[in-house]
Amino acid sequence: MGVVAATAVTPDTLPPDILFERVVENLPAPELEIANTDDLPFIQVEQIRTGDTLQAIFTRLGIDDAEALNHLTASDEGKQAIRMMRADRTVTAVVSPAGKLLSLNLPMGNTAQDLVLERGDKGLALRNSTSAEQSTMVEMRSGTITHSLFGATEAAGLPDNVATQLATLFGTWIDFRSDLRKGDRFNVVYEAIYEEGNPVRAGRILAAEFINNGERYAVVRYKGPSGREQYYSDDGRSLQQGFLRTPLEFSRVSSNFGRRLHPIKGKWREHNGTDFAAPTGTPVMASSDATVDFVGKQRGFGNLIILKHRNEITTYYAHLNGFAKGLSKGQVVSQGDVIGFVGCTGWCTGPHLHYEVRIQGRPSDPMTVALPAADSFSAKELAAFKQDTAPLRQRFALLNYEFADAR
Repeated sequence: MGVVAATAVTPDTLPPDILFERVVENLPAPELEIANTDDLPFIQVEQIRTGDTLQAIFTRLGIDDAEALNHLTASDEGKQAIRMMRADRTVTAVVSPAGKLLSLNLPMGNTAQDLVLERGDKGLALRNSTSAEQSTMVEMRSGTITHSLFGATEAAGLPDNVATQLATLFGTWIDFRSDLRKGDRFNVVYEAIYEEGNPVRAGRILAAEFINNGERYAVVRYKGPSGREQYYSDDGRSLQQGFLRTPLEFSRVSSNFGRRLHPIKGKWREHNGTDFAAPTGTPVMASSDATVDFVGKQRGFGNLIILKHRNEITTYYAHLNGFAKGLSKGQVVSQGDVIGFVGCTGWCTGPHLHYEVRIQGRPSDPMTVALPAADSFSAKELAAFKQDTAPLRQRFALLNYEFADAR
């Protein structure tokens, strides 16, 4: 083994026979042309907010251009893009110092397409364009219940659509109307879609954990033996084969199952379902995998959908404002598919969903009846499931450690 040593040598230590001469040369200053920045346009980037209008976005972008605004709102392409505006998507504009719009990229919903408005020599023109390349990141959030689920998800910075997914996933076990307790916790691992370094929307939940009244529930997304991605509990039961307690986004129960005074007939009658008060147009989902048995009008039910499930179970969805496009008898639907929309048809006094569960033709309370759970994996499949999903479930431990450390 050889060793090489290096030492620093300074001019003061050099031998005296080496002469040094300082050379100084004066260089002329470079000729610079100072640009007039008053004429340069600005590139502005702004995120769409919930409930935004195009006028509000123009204001935040510093655009004062009635012609451009009218061009968008008057054209069919512009109207479609405005209808498809989604919160958290990114709008990019090039704006002159005077506020005139030179170009605008308006995202088309959650697709990779943009509607581009440009000002050229011939005036304003519209064209379609593929938006900037998007990347998917994995993000984690956790929260603690103080008053309500959606209050806690908002405080944790969880996007609205992820919060809705969370309520749907755990709706099989937890009644978010009555089961929540102060101090309940949740952990969520989900996809976040980025565009040019900016978050534009949230994607699917990859894994989630909910501690309700001291009892732990957890789900992970996994591609099972059938090759279809589904959500499974920790012990390998598919949530897709369970039943949602509430077949629409979290809402208020306006009438429970059982005997009641009929609001129209004025007589005491059996109420064979649960009523969920919700605004007209609220999407209604299939509570489990099923075949459409009936879709149409039926007396006091108004617009009605009947789904036939396994084990001689049927579910009724009544008073609907309308049906999902193309829905027909004999069609196969999956849990969570939108089948209709809340309304007030038939005998009703306000917009709501009347939801029934019938087992072998007999009505049962949708909120309390024991519904069939999912089948488990085989021993071999369960071992593969646990091994493949271990990295996702380990993230729960990290989030719980950070929570305990914060306390």
